[in-house]
Amino acid sequence: MRIKLINPNTTQRMTAAMEQCARAVIAPGTEVVAVSPTMGPPSIEGYYDEALATPGLLAEVEAGEREGFDGYVIACFGDPGLYAARELARGPVVGIAEAAMHAASVLAPGFSVVTTLSRTRAMAWHLAERYGMTRFCRNVRAIDVAVLELDEPGSAARRAIVEECRRALEEDGADTIVLGCAGMTSLCAQVEDALGVPVIDGVTAAVKWVEALVALRLTTAKRGDFARPLAKRYDGDFARFSPSNPTPVTETPPPVRPLRYG
Repeated sequence: MRIKLINPNTTQRMTAAMEQCARAVIAPGTEVVAVSPTMGPPSIEGYYDEALATPGLLAEVEAGEREGFDGYVIACFGDPGLYAARELARGPVVGIAEAAMHAASVLAPGFSVVTTLSRTRAMAWHLAERYGMTRFCRNVRAIDVAVLELDEPGSAARRAIVEECRRALEEDGADTIVLGCAGMTSLCAQVEDALGVPVIDGVTAAVKWVEALVALRLTTAKRGDFARPLAKRYDGDFARFSPSNPTPVTETPPPVRPLRYG
């Protein structure tokens, strides 16, 4: 089994740290290959960054299909391009926020998310709503440390994360913590040891979820919303993203049902 872990930003040291953590939890016979796109922002800290990270992410999924990967992890807590990636991929695609929140909802009655910058708190709340997790999510908190500062030598990030997590446990009524940034992956064990409660890192949770789905021989549905993109020519700089080999359109498409989460 081969899983492609895609860090949608271009910071290679962060990608390498995620790969190391992912390899520590995979089963024998599973291979994880972590990559970053060659185009995009060095960190994702808002909607603009997320939008411009998505083309490079999708290029990595398309390349993964040619290379024969069995499944994919989108290793950014905003889960950028998740549904678009599922249109491209034959195997399962899981976002780390999606995986972490679902895991937390199984382990405890309520969780709080601790993320990096305050400006991304609303993004995490939107994802909780999308995934039907608002009844479990007690709060989304921020330490106001930039993503690229998390692993800097001498950084106070770990202390700030632990302190904010303690406040979440005391003030929010949370029983477990979700780390709201892929850059926090390598700090997860230290934070959990300091707190004495379950702390969920979405990178490793998503890797194990994809591993389980592939082991069950489950694939992404190729009818309806996640069918291959329709063939058409894109213009300008996006010409190379023009879809090909689409799923044929039927004369009578299936009825569109309203989305329900949870």
